[in-house]
Amino acid sequence: MSTGTFEKAASTSPFDFRGKVAVVTGATQGIGAAIAEELARGGATVVIGARREPVGSALAERLTEETNGKAEFRRLDVADSASISEAAEAVFGAHGRVDVLVNNAAIAENSPALELDNAAWDRTIATNLTGSFLCAREFGRRMVEGDGSGGAVVNVSSIRGFQVARPEKNVAYDAAKGGMNQMTRTLAAEWAPLGVRVNAVAPGYIDTPALQDVARVDPGAIKEWLSQIPQGRLIQPAEVARAVAFLASDHASAITGQVLLADGGYALW
Repeated sequence: MSTGTFEKAASTSPFDFRGKVAVVTGATQGIGAAIAEELARGGATVVIGARREPVGSALAERLTEETNGKAEFRRLDVADSASISEAAEAVFGAHGRVDVLVNNAAIAENSPALELDNAAWDRTIATNLTGSFLCAREFGRRMVEGDGSGGAVVNVSSIRGFQVARPEKNVAYDAAKGGMNQMTRTLAAEWAPLGVRVNAVAPGYIDTPALQDVARVDPGAIKEWLSQIPQGRLIQPAEVARAVAFLASDHASAITGQVLLADGGYALW
């Protein structure tokens, strides 16, 4: 399996988030943890919003020790509207501002459409789409209520919001990510006058523990995926994190309503 030549920065980020508060949902592993680390390397105070407290607290402690920023854990269940509201109020109360929200939390149900039950559909849409909207609404409200500097929302979408999965079957996931892409554009248009930018990053096949779990069950899956990627390799979580950090940073001050693909060229075919 080729992983390419990307090398993660040792201690710093090219993006400056000093003095900013960033919330990352589902940030205990994989892409979410890499995003939290990249923002902390840029000097941000990063709030890891997730359900797994032991893992999240350990990550927050490590980032505080090893980066230029600070990190803390806040319990946040994106499938629970009350949990989202409580977390948003707690973060704003503690820091007086929210500058960046990264909607990263997601789940996938790998099932043929004819076998997908209502509960699995509802669970996927509630986590991946509804939860992202509720987080955007609650934390976006705090951006508007802050010091007038606005903020940035970055949604972690997927190439599945553009193209049908092969060979896996993820109709609920695909529908949720397609909805997230349109939600990104709609919120960007509505919130631009309020000083809040909304963009998305759509990763391709990422070298994460979840993907490796799939590969262990179906060893041929990795070969199939690589054959569809022009770069011929899996994307590293840190590469996605850099794309997210760019869109969240002042370097992207004129960019809103865009969905940036980080897929090794997958969507070209």
